[in-house]
Amino acid sequence: MIAFLKKLQKNNRKGWIDENRPSYDSARKEFESMIGDIIKSISAFDSSIKNVEPKSCIFRINRDVRFSKDKSPYKTNFAAYIHADGKKGEGAGYYLHMEPGASFLAAGIWMPEPELCAAIRQEIDYQFDEWKSIINKSSFKKHFTDGLDQSMKLSRPPKGYDETNPAITYLKLKSFIVRKNIPDTIWNDEERTTFITSALKAAKPMIDFLNRAKE
Repeated sequence: MIAFLKKLQKNNRKGWIDENRPSYDSARKEFESMIGDIIKSISAFDSSIKNVEPKSCIFRINRDVRFSKDKSPYKTNFAAYIHADGKKGEGAGYYLHMEPGASFLAAGIWMPEPELCAAIRQEIDYQFDEWKSIINKSSFKKHFTDGLDQSMKLSRPPKGYDETNPAITYLKLKSFIVRKNIPDTIWNDEERTTFITSALKAAKPMIDFLNRAKE
């Protein structure tokens, strides 16, 4: 899988893909099989995804180049969003990104719609002690040493909240995501499923908290 993506990085054009279609099909099939193993492993602690089909979680490799200056036709990664409703599911879930030198896993919800984002902020505000207990748990901090991603946030407090609010660091967030980098060597390691799912398991209480906000 990772070997194919390295070649694609150097040959990102339709002609090359057409010539190497068997290699692409083989790599994608292997990725799909791996996602199936990961879904099965996650199901041990999150029953909501036990019947999810791997295909429904995997993103297309084709890029949408309509509004991009970069006209490279293909993504140079394989990626999947593991959620009860597949990659189009609403709410928090698990994400896996395979890309040479830039692989990572993540959990949470990226850029929720305004109504859901407001509900999440309210849940954090109302249940801040519970939120803190989740993100300060030793197993959580072991895997997600940087805590929640702070790259997308408001410069000022959201409407209805004050800068002095104890939870303001989290209330300003536009996405509620944690991530962990994955070395390329993991993809060929027999323990890759254990490595990935042990981290995602640590994020499960956060996933539950975020999804409770939309109920």
